[in-house]
Amino acid sequence: MNPSNASAQPPRIVVGVDGSEASLNALRDAATLAAGLGGSVDAIAVWEAPTKPSSYQALGIGNFAEGAQQVLDRALADAFGGIVPAIVSARIEHGSAAAILTEASRGARYLVVGRRGHGGLMGVVLGSVSAASINQAHCPVIVVK
Repeated sequence: MNPSNASAQPPRIVVGVDGSEASLNALRDAATLAAGLGGSVDAIAVWEAPTKPSSYQALGIGNFAEGAQQVLDRALADAFGGIVPAIVSARIEHGSAAAILTEASRGARYLVVGRRGHGGLMGVVLGSVSAASINQAHCPVIVVK
């Protein structure tokens, strides 16, 4: 890619969405940043089936892709009050959240993720996806509280 061509393209900001308050804040901040830069937002919700699905099947839980789409749709509605800015596109992906967001960060201006805090020493500060993003992304990472 020619660096002069890269600057001619509107900046793309990738944001990870999981429905948490932190990811809603990340989504809002990404949209504000993209609007200021004349760019776009690529909002991504990621789903991954559990390695032992039998307990989920017993509970009647099984369509994880549909659940991820519902989480994404609800997050967009909650973040923007039902009016999603035209600069925001959204999709779901199957796989590891950290790996999907890392790959999506190629060519992006920024990757924006929410800080979750799942426990353990690192979890006090960052969730596992946030921590992985900081270490693996192909662009600067913004972690939103």
